[in-house]
Amino acid sequence: MTTSCWKLPAPLLALAWTILPASAATSLHDRHVIFDNSLQERSCADTGSEIVAPSTLENDQGRLPLDREHFVSPPNALRLHWRSAPGGDWRATVGISRRYARKFHFEGDALVFWCWSDAEITTANSPRLFMQDIDSNGTPAVTLVNGAERIPAKRWTLVKLPLAAMRSAIYNGTDEMKFRPEDLISVSLMQGLDDNVEHTLYLDDIQIRDTTPTDRTPPAPAGVAVRGYERHFDLSWQPIAAPDVLWYRIYRSTDGKTYVPVGTQQGHRTRYVDFFGEPGQWAQYRVTAINLAGNESAPSGASAVARTRAFSDDELLMMAQEGCFRYYWEGGHARAGLAPEVLPGDDDLLAMGGSGFGVMALIVGAERGFAPREQVAERMRQIVRFLAEADRFHGVWPHFLSGDTGHVNPFFGKYDDGGDLVETSFMMEGLLAARQYFDRDTPAEREVRETITRLWREVEWDWYRKSADSPVLYWHWSPDHGFYISHPLIGWNEAMIVYLLAIASPTHAVPADLYYRGWAGAGDLQVSYRQGWSRTTVGDHYANGGTFYGIKLDVGEGTGSDLFFTHFSFMGFDPRGWRDRFTNYFNNNRAIALINHAYCVDNPRKFAGYGDN
Repeated sequence: MTTSCWKLPAPLLALAWTILPASAATSLHDRHVIFDNSLQERSCADTGSEIVAPSTLENDQGRLPLDREHFVSPPNALRLHWRSAPGGDWRATVGISRRYARKFHFEGDALVFWCWSDAEITTANSPRLFMQDIDSNGTPAVTLVNGAERIPAKRWTLVKLPLAAMRSAIYNGTDEMKFRPEDLISVSLMQGLDDNVEHTLYLDDIQIRDTTPTDRTPPAPAGVAVRGYERHFDLSWQPIAAPDVLWYRIYRSTDGKTYVPVGTQQGHRTRYVDFFGEPGQWAQYRVTAINLAGNESAPSGASAVARTRAFSDDELLMMAQEGCFRYYWEGGHARAGLAPEVLPGDDDLLAMGGSGFGVMALIVGAERGFAPREQVAERMRQIVRFLAEADRFHGVWPHFLSGDTGHVNPFFGKYDDGGDLVETSFMMEGLLAARQYFDRDTPAEREVRETITRLWREVEWDWYRKSADSPVLYWHWSPDHGFYISHPLIGWNEAMIVYLLAIASPTHAVPADLYYRGWAGAGDLQVSYRQGWSRTTVGDHYANGGTFYGIKLDVGEGTGSDLFFTHFSFMGFDPRGWRDRFTNYFNNNRAIALINHAYCVDNPRKFAGYGDN
């Protein structure tokens, strides 16, 4: 089996297949960048390695190491250090970050990356490169250079590998290319000829993009501001209107004279956090813009200056609240007003539960002055108008809605195409909090209250009981599949709020005894359900009674389980001073948190980073 390779530089060739258009919601960065930086310190999580002795490849628990001394886009680049020995083999893979709900659809006619080599790269020592798409269709493995071509030593060199040239590199010209570059999932370098010499290669800014040259340079960013916190600086600037801005580059000075590059931010974001260390430090910053062609703007004007300082507990809490608020405020969907499930990801995928918590974050933002109350009220009016028009199933929203259309998105499969009672409950506790908070006699706040009241009254909690004699409520119902999923809501977990709201409904209430018969029941259904997910008999009758790390736990499976069980229902229900026959849930939640902390201090599985803090 032989492999063809291309020259460097190679002429730009027309693409031999069609690139699918990217979703309008997919950022420029996601459409082009495979790797530019890693948030990890030692190695990149989206990389992997395979080694067959006697060849060697440096790795950190199977991942490729990062280097903070050699880079094109700060603060790091990938480091490949290998030896290709006779009889051995190695492979280094850079994967596409498979973020939850991420869309792919790369655009461009070439694979482009920067490299720095400790020795000249020739056909005799070049690693080979190949790519795979999301369906595991691959390209041939080709060398980076061919014939007399060279990549010089000890300087950053931009490598451009035209994708269309792959068609001339098919094995013996007899196979058909099935690889789809728009669905690229990984780029791999592997052992070439076995020269048995150690080599080091640094890789940065790996992209799929067009290689048509352009002289266009973006304008300099304006409005750069910086705030000092206890251990970090928070930068912001005004967005640039140019559509091809791929990155912003952050430069820091600690002497007011010399600026060094310390960070890179994606072009659709206008904030950057620079973690700096201990309090009492000062720094000033400039920001530049870089377009897809790699052209960098002039730096921003006057430098932004700030100083870190020790924070009180209240200031720390305020910082966390403002950060949470920003996500929902700045990331709101243009039509729906709600923030996406995850960013970066699919900007059109809106989750009802997380959005309900977002409604509460907006309330906090209005109360704390993170944004003017009038503007927050207008955002709330936008949200409730969208929710009133969106798909509902007996008054119940689905888990996911499309922000563009308001229709259900069955993200978890075809049976999840209807109402989700748990997600709706999280949204409703947020809406009821907003109804109480926005109490002024203005058009926006009146409409918010009136719309929320109508939505609250239209939720048919009793429908999700499935039958008139059912002791439990059920999570899902679909107009096409009915109660096919048939997931009963049984505690202890995050779904307590469902029963509290269902019992309190002014129009479609369920009997109050479902709380004890269903949610906290000890029948065969409830016990087997708890045992099924927790894999323990401790707490399988709802009551627990055990002591863990010296802390008594009234309710909860095992040692109390996931901390979000103590969060989600109590976003809208304040348990202080209230108890049922089992416990006071403020005290129970506190016990679970303390047990969790004690577990982290004990760290029986020896995870790095676990401890008192």
